[in-house]
Amino acid sequence: MSIETLSETNCFGGRIGFYRHASAVNNCDMQFAVFVPPQAGHGKVPVVTFLSGLTCTEENFMVKSGAQRYAAELGIMLVSPDTSPRGADVPDDPDGDYDFGLAAGFYLNATEEPWSKHFHMYDYVMQELQPAVFDNFPGDAGRHGLTGHSMGGHGALTIGLKHPGVFRSLSAFAPICTTLHSPWGQKALGYYLGSDTSTWHEYDSCEVARSVSDASSRSKILIDQGGADPYLAEQLKPELFEAACAESGLSLELRMHDGYDHGYYFISTFIEDHLKHHVELLRA
Repeated sequence: MSIETLSETNCFGGRIGFYRHASAVNNCDMQFAVFVPPQAGHGKVPVVTFLSGLTCTEENFMVKSGAQRYAAELGIMLVSPDTSPRGADVPDDPDGDYDFGLAAGFYLNATEEPWSKHFHMYDYVMQELQPAVFDNFPGDAGRHGLTGHSMGGHGALTIGLKHPGVFRSLSAFAPICTTLHSPWGQKALGYYLGSDTSTWHEYDSCEVARSVSDASSRSKILIDQGGADPYLAEQLKPELFEAACAESGLSLELRMHDGYDHGYYFISTFIEDHLKHHVELLRA
């Protein structure tokens, strides 16, 4: 796949860049960021893709997380895509709110008009982002992990659990664990998928976890959650995902951290642990 370079610069002995390409599934141009560690000069390296949350672009994780220092030490390539399609003809939230439309693609394939013309972030992650990365950068597609934050944590859990052959390791920061029982999820899936909630189950992390039939062959999932997160009780509900994993036999390490909120101070505190979690599994 052909990509356009928007900017590149050295970073911790490696290289960080921002790129754009035409997306057929989203019917618009899409942007993503890549950090290539110095070890890539000697061969292909493992890759961790980070799916960002509401209001974010491909820049937030790369600018705020501090992940590049640890990725350079561990020899991991980092990938961060944008969170939604964009463009003059891409519809936004009809009420102008932050939690739907632009920067709120929810990593699903919309079926309802007018969203269905552009909002196919699930297919984008699975069908287009991967060749954009692996055709143009020295990442090893056989050693690929997936993580994300909030809305992106929901995306990481639903996509990663469905595609263990593509993503060998999985983690999340403060994920929306149940779109069926979250006001954010109910609003977004209602618009994108319509009122029939039976069609929502494939994009609910708890329902996907509960349906896994080969749990014993899956690697441990790591989730970190701040105890002072203002969205914890109403929007995120990690206890429901914990129960779903217990039901299906999935291995989960859910860590609660007193005093931490929902933002990048929290993510930057624990990003090293997540990258070590991924590299241990991807090097096995």
